[in-house]
Amino acid sequence: MKKKNVVAFQGERGAFSELAAVQLLGAGLEFLPCERFEQMFRALQDGAANAAVVPIENTLHGSVHENYDHLLNFDHRIVAETSVRIVHNLIVPPGTKFSALKQVYSHPVALNQCLRFFAAHPKLEKKTFYDTAGSVKMMMAERPPGAAAIASSLAAANYGGEILKASIEDDRKNYTRFFLLRRPDFPLPKRSAASKVSLVFTTRNSPGSLFRALAALALRDISLVKIESRPMRGRPWEYLFYLDFLGHVDDPNVKHALAHLGEVSDLIRVLGCYPAAGGES
Repeated sequence: MKKKNVVAFQGERGAFSELAAVQLLGAGLEFLPCERFEQMFRALQDGAANAAVVPIENTLHGSVHENYDHLLNFDHRIVAETSVRIVHNLIVPPGTKFSALKQVYSHPVALNQCLRFFAAHPKLEKKTFYDTAGSVKMMMAERPPGAAAIASSLAAANYGGEILKASIEDDRKNYTRFFLLRRPDFPLPKRSAASKVSLVFTTRNSPGSLFRALAALALRDISLVKIESRPMRGRPWEYLFYLDFLGHVDDPNVKHALAHLGEVSDLIRVLGCYPAAGGES
């Protein structure tokens, strides 16, 4: 009998990460909700989970910087990616009237992505919570007077909440990109029609060093699709650079580019090679 995928993610059941896990792996999953991102990475490292789903960037909020740091600090492999359309819903205990609401709980990012809704209803107080789905779970368990929550429709279904207003986010083009992580012994995904490589490197602190590093890709017509810099701990004003580019590690031009990049960098590490997602989904 095939062992089920035990998938770790940050948040409670019904979080957008759970939706991403289903998109990536299908039905029949076992979930391991974690309160913090680091706990999720450790669950995969220690074998409590055999996969982890990690949000890495949002089209409105930007990059999840903490997870870039964890990708460097833990030896996991990116094996797939997907994007999830973020639909924020106003969720209440069944039978609650809108006129009775006084405060709305959710993750601070979700609250800030619904500012037009709050501007239209200034009597509602924004109350921050550590997780979108967790705010629904808390509301349904504790029933604070006049409370609502903002989360996914899956969270409403999981905890018996009622969607009072659907899709209250400011921007309908709100997507979060997620990585699927496995332990380093997991087989490299098969080459796809469009593959992507993610890596991290450091440059020497000298004039033109970043230009020379990126030239390793440009000279071989490799398409760079994202670059992100993160400060190096213990080395003030020096930076790590995270890159995503199109290609496969077995392609001759990619092999030569990685070798070239290694010659002009102090550190280089491939974080994953995986099928590129088809954009918005």
